Amino acid sequence: MTNPLVLALNPSIDVEWRVREVLWEEKNNIDSERRWAGGKGINVVRWLRHLGSKPRLLLPLGGRSGTELSAHLRNETIRAQIVPIREATRTNIIVTAQSGRQMRFNPLGPKLSSTDWAQIQMAVRKLLSPGDLLILSGSLPRGVPTNAYFRLIHLARRLKVKTLVDCDGAPLRVAVKAHPFLVKPNEHELAQWWGRPVRSEAGLLEAARRLSEATHGWVLVSRGAQRGLLINSAENFQSFAVPPRGKPRNTVGAGDALLAAVAREIQLGHAPGEWLRQGLRIGTRATQLPAGTLPA
Repeated sequence: MTNPLVLALNPSIDVEWRVREVLWEEKNNIDSERRWAGGKGINVVRWLRHLGSKPRLLLPLGGRSGTELSAHLRNETIRAQIVPIREATRTNIIVTAQSGRQMRFNPLGPKLSSTDWAQIQMAVRKLLSPGDLLILSGSLPRGVPTNAYFRLIHLARRLKVKTLVDCDGAPLRVAVKAHPFLVKPNEHELAQWWGRPVRSEAGLLEAARRLSEATHGWVLVSRGAQRGLLINSAENFQSFAVPPRGKPRNTVGAGDALLAAVAREIQLGHAPGEWLRQGLRIGTRATQLPAGTLPA
């Protein structure tokens, strides 16, 4: 059993500001501030470790915020291979009101040079071995080509490595053509890929089936509190499952926790039905915790 490699191309310092309420065109007092290492790939690694895996993390970091993020990783004893870049790592802002509603502000992040991108590809090639899992999670930073995930999936396929992908927009549309082992869109991202709204479970099934036919692999659709879907057209497999009930405290990183649980189930050789059920269980658990934290 090999350990997953998680590539976090656009990591961030996540900053949560807690306020009583958001007042437009007025001064908003911040009651408290919390900072931690964020971004989808780092969230996946955090939950994989919690679930008993020993993931490897590869990420580009730069500037003072990159130094701060590296310190956060050390404090959590998360081992990472860092590709130094010239521009500063981004800082995401989450504003949480007493009502529980959140606003999120995500900068585009640093622009990577062609040399940065070449070094990242070289590092991925060196770190992968046959039988590994490669997890590609999150948006692409500026300067990295839209077909970045497509290239990495092709590399992984040549090395007999299974790839799990969680992204959206143009990078997802291009990545699909390289036939990743599994993609994990939410309902909005699936509709965006399909090019039309998903207004019913019948429409959801049709869109997910089309995506599975395009990837030749697995598609797991997360839908918040509604039942999730796992489908593989080639395997004639289709399964819905209802997430556990629970009052959400936070939604940041819930999809990343879900993906980590799915990767862990695949790593352990468990049946696809368990991928979905465990993924929904862990994703729901993440919504009951402050962002960036784990259960005791």
